[in-house]
Amino acid sequence: MPSEPNDVRPYPALDEVDRAILAELAADGRLPNNALADRVGVAPSTCLTRTRALRERGAIRGFHAEVDPAALGLPLQALVSVRLTAHERAAVDAFRARSVRLPGVVSVFHVAGAEDYVLHVRAASGDALRDFVLDHLAVDPVVQHTQTSLIFEQARGVG
Repeated sequence: MPSEPNDVRPYPALDEVDRAILAELAADGRLPNNALADRVGVAPSTCLTRTRALRERGAIRGFHAEVDPAALGLPLQALVSVRLTAHERAAVDAFRARSVRLPGVVSVFHVAGAEDYVLHVRAASGDALRDFVLDHLAVDPVVQHTQTSLIFEQARGVG
């Protein structure tokens, strides 16, 4: 179940086993239940029950395959910083709702600082990236300014 922007999820006292399950799945989301149970030191039935409970509580948001963007025909990646003209809740919420549905958008981050949002975008080419910014962001009446930073390399952290 996806969270809403200000949806505060209480995680009442995740115990050591729950945290161990989360850490193992964060490292390898394809880990079979039997192997996961073995790594965290519980019975497979207990592990399955706890994993399901963690999903229902929203602590596990989903499972994803990390795919090389070039294999999808989208070898160019960028971070597009966006400054909004208006900061009323309705305008901010509407921009967020629109931006997550834009073609090529991987992630949308609402950030503190001079910019309001950072969009992680994939594109087929420099021209396609320029067209994305011009056709979807520059024409949006709540967008005051954008700044695009190309991603030369992406490395996944362990945290």
